[in-house]
Amino acid sequence: MAATARMTAGALAAAPAHADRVPTRRVIAFFAMVFGMFMSILDIQIVSASLSEIQAGLGAGADEIAWVQTSYLIAEVIMIPLSGTLARIVSTRILFSFSAAGFTLASALAATATNIDQMIVYRAIQGFIGGGMIPSVFAAAFTIFPPSKRSVVSPMIGLVATLAPTIGPTVGGYLSHAFSWHWLFLVNIIPGIIVTVVTFNLIDFDKPEFSLLKRFDWWGLASMAVFLGSLEYVLEEGNNKDWFSDEHIVLGSLAVAIGAIVFFWRAFKVPFPVVDLRAFADRNFAFGSIFSFAMGIGLYGLTYIYPLFLAHVRGYDALMIGETMFVSGLAMFCTAPIAGMMSSRLDPRIMMMIGFAGFALGTWLMTQLTADWDFYELFIPQVLRGCSLMICMVPINNVALGTLPPDRIRNASGLFNLTRNLGGAVGLAIINTILTQRTQEHYLRLSEHVQWGNPEALERLRSMAGNFTAHGLDGPTIAIKKMAGMVHQQAYIMSLIDIFLLLTVLFGGLVVCVLAIRKPQSGMGGGGGGH
Repeated sequence: MAATARMTAGALAAAPAHADRVPTRRVIAFFAMVFGMFMSILDIQIVSASLSEIQAGLGAGADEIAWVQTSYLIAEVIMIPLSGTLARIVSTRILFSFSAAGFTLASALAATATNIDQMIVYRAIQGFIGGGMIPSVFAAAFTIFPPSKRSVVSPMIGLVATLAPTIGPTVGGYLSHAFSWHWLFLVNIIPGIIVTVVTFNLIDFDKPEFSLLKRFDWWGLASMAVFLGSLEYVLEEGNNKDWFSDEHIVLGSLAVAIGAIVFFWRAFKVPFPVVDLRAFADRNFAFGSIFSFAMGIGLYGLTYIYPLFLAHVRGYDALMIGETMFVSGLAMFCTAPIAGMMSSRLDPRIMMMIGFAGFALGTWLMTQLTADWDFYELFIPQVLRGCSLMICMVPINNVALGTLPPDRIRNASGLFNLTRNLGGAVGLAIINTILTQRTQEHYLRLSEHVQWGNPEALERLRSMAGNFTAHGLDGPTIAIKKMAGMVHQQAYIMSLIDIFLLLTVLFGGLVVCVLAIRKPQSGMGGGGGGH
């Protein structure tokens, strides 16, 4: 009897370990999926530091070149929420492998573009097809891996989701500097082929439901495309076109309103909507999505602001900006395993509070910004940003998706990733608007003090004029232009400080918001490996 009891106890002890085992083919497939997601997210920002080179190569106008990035974003933001429904219909295997193949082909086409129109079309195709890879990875992580593996898997996908857009300008700067802008796209081809072959042959954790195609909501798809596509356009172009003073922005806003009404009406009326919004009924998913939206603002906003300062104030080229920005990426990479260990030992709410507080501290340090700040002054804020992003992202992923049943995770992961991209789009629109308006306001206020009645300003003007006159130049005229440039630069820096202060308030407020969510219970949600 004693021997039997020992054998029974041993079998029970071994059962959880066996249940937690994930087949090797699924692990390999997951790593291939993660790399595919990395390529898709990287390509959002990989062109940002090299737009001038692409503009010169294609003979594009200054108002056209921004669409190399905008067309990708608009197309991707439409596919991301749609991918959950497509994965149910055709299976993750078909969706992901075909997305990887299409993304690779579109990358090759973008490298062969000979004019800006071709480039915009190829980038839109690349963004739309590539967008199908992003949510699939999040869904796979919470579907095939049991909760005991989350401390390893969550930091991995969190690292990719935050690292890829952060190092995008760095990678793009190196490639265009060392080779040519064509390599921004050619670099995807060999990895894309490998990802396509591996995922097509090894993904096996779900089956297609082709019968759902008969109930597919085509009107819902069309309205969602109009809603999200127009929203992305308005947010991207609004500030450049002075918002509602431009006819295209007004028409785009009407399209947003009409598309949104039809989309949400269809989402709650039809039996099989193109996007199932019921996931937001789960409080943790709703708050996780809000936090993801805020992280999109911080992630994409700071990836945008730092290069602006380095280019406009410090005069850095693409390569120098990339080298400076690499600090945040390195900090993320080093923090990922630490975040994984913390996630298995700490309440995720405490982790989020630490991450949000660290992010707020980093942006608060940036409120001391001056025109003399260089690599070393930016070092600590960038380290805080990189470490805090990783410490935040891991528990946010777990809180948002870790309590949902497996059959709802595929759709929910699309919505979850959409919130991060929309956060980035909204954040960039707000940042650009504040930057434009506050720079003008600060310039007017500063210029009131730099006038003929100010002895210090006059003395500085005379000194500058004397230096230029001594070299045989028109000293007074050049001195006035230089003084105006100095005032504008200071106004620009002050507007950047205003943005950093707002980000500090935002992330400081999120520390308090964390208290509103409940702790995910271990073993809930998409936990049964392979289910």
